[in-house]
Amino acid sequence: MFEAFYLSYLCAPAKINLSGRFAMIKAHSFHIPVMGIAFTLDTPLKVAPFGIDSVISLIDDILMEQMRKKYCQEFNLDYYEISSKTEDFRAERITAYLNLINDLAQMKFESIRMAGIETGNEIKKYLKMLPDTSAILKAMQKLSGDEQIQCLKENMQMGSIDVNIMTKVDKENYQNKIKLPAEFNDAHAALRGYAKSNLTSSLVFSAGLNPRLYSYIEQFDDFFPNRKGEIRKKIILKVSDYRSAFIQGKFLANKGIWVSEFRIESGLNCGGHAFATDGYLMGPILAEFRDKREELRDALYEICSKALIAKNRELPDNTLNMRVTAQGGVGTAEEHEFLLEHYKLDSIGWGTPFLLVPEATTVDQETRNQLLAAKEKDLYVSNISPLGVPFNTLKGNTKDIEKQSLIDKGRPGSSCQKKFVSLNKEFGDKSICTASRVYQHLKITELKEQDLPLDKHNLAYNKIVEKACICVGLGTSSLLVNDLETRGLGTGVSICPGPNMAYFSKELSLEEMLEHIYGKSNSMLRKDRPNFLMKELKLYLIFLKNKLAEVDDSSNAKQVKYLTTFILTMNNGVDYYTSLFENLNDAFASSKNMILEDLRNARQQLEVFANQLQAQPVEM
Repeated sequence: MFEAFYLSYLCAPAKINLSGRFAMIKAHSFHIPVMGIAFTLDTPLKVAPFGIDSVISLIDDILMEQMRKKYCQEFNLDYYEISSKTEDFRAERITAYLNLINDLAQMKFESIRMAGIETGNEIKKYLKMLPDTSAILKAMQKLSGDEQIQCLKENMQMGSIDVNIMTKVDKENYQNKIKLPAEFNDAHAALRGYAKSNLTSSLVFSAGLNPRLYSYIEQFDDFFPNRKGEIRKKIILKVSDYRSAFIQGKFLANKGIWVSEFRIESGLNCGGHAFATDGYLMGPILAEFRDKREELRDALYEICSKALIAKNRELPDNTLNMRVTAQGGVGTAEEHEFLLEHYKLDSIGWGTPFLLVPEATTVDQETRNQLLAAKEKDLYVSNISPLGVPFNTLKGNTKDIEKQSLIDKGRPGSSCQKKFVSLNKEFGDKSICTASRVYQHLKITELKEQDLPLDKHNLAYNKIVEKACICVGLGTSSLLVNDLETRGLGTGVSICPGPNMAYFSKELSLEEMLEHIYGKSNSMLRKDRPNFLMKELKLYLIFLKNKLAEVDDSSNAKQVKYLTTFILTMNNGVDYYTSLFENLNDAFASSKNMILEDLRNARQQLEVFANQLQAQPVEM
């Protein structure tokens, strides 16, 4: 029998019903968040059969169509093209791609599940990658022989194939120069594409409240609970603080839509776009969610119940389940376990490190080599995103090199082939992208007419041309890895790792990554990595320092009040961390002195910032 000791060394068994699968217990205590546009586009096909949850971006339907054709050819399936001439092509492409990924992942999962333990290498892999606390392993501990095999096969779970929509990337669309109804906007069409798919999973909304988009959810029955409390398509809200969670959760609850999970993300210690809070640090935010979790659930359920009754929909017999998860900068098993235990979280997001796992993400080898070599100085928050939001990026990425080449030739800007972030209406009713050649030409022409001093002209010029075509760049890796057509798009890759990438410097297998997450081994070669909460604190100090540098004689009282409150909030966060770490007994014992020293330094810096701000004359 396969590694019988591995299956029986654990302590007390979990209660298990051999006649049915777990409904709410996840196989793993982590998930892989969405990364870029293409880095996790087919991740579920690779990891869902092993019980791992991951998230697909729904931005690029063009790339999804290319990938669907590729996978149909690879698995000898019939392929039918969904042309852009089709009336609802964006939604139909998304539905078709999601259905294919789901079907293929299900097929692979069933082949693993039905394999014999003695001969099935992948079922051994499935078991080895489970955490020691796995309910399946605990249940099997009291069983033997055929009962173990039966228990395993009945209770193995496939990971969830979740999807992500950035709420503000909701471009209006036109046909024959006539604006189409709102349901044909990009985010609306993506929601419809997911709603019509055969997935039973979750839709992650990021980037804040979009009332019109949220209201559109009501059109689809799969988002509403039945009497048993089952929801075929759940809602996950990615939020930065408790207040945002309550506001968005209440908005949806009033429509009878339940938020099944609040996913808290660090404002700055994360990959992709960086949505900084007003000085609120991750620890205090997580503590508020932990302490008010039942209060939040009960308040939203009361609102949701009334809305369901008003809509003559089924009312669940019991209060609906609400998960709370977090992500942003986690890099060690100790940090992972601390978040689960201290803040009572249901899952921890591990993003950036998975960019070094070819079995899980799609990254071309040249870019992966750059990530392997990256140090702190190579990972920075840029202003390259056309969305106007700070964007984590890698110095020297091939898309930036491609962009600079066009600037040097006197032709700045992108040809804007895909137009997914064409959201600026500065030059007319029809929106264009700030990274496009058209927009940058108009802005540069406008700049020339201002006749500014050379230094100010150059500063303004650089702000215009620094925007990069990330809606293409964040998808190019998939084209390169899968040998798909890049004509007209270029081969430059944008990549958006978080600061945590500096501390991972070797390519990992999926098994090695999970062994690292669960503390069975250590894949981090560097010993000088700061605690993830202290890393975020330092990033906020840098952010605040840069904000203070913008204060001058022309600054108004509102700006000063904002920064004063920011400093006060951060001081409160430092107080919280000081009390927390002084009173922790087991967690972070080996690094406690270093953490407390970081907190003393942070307090001194904040005092300097406060004095600097107080001395600054402002315009009333």
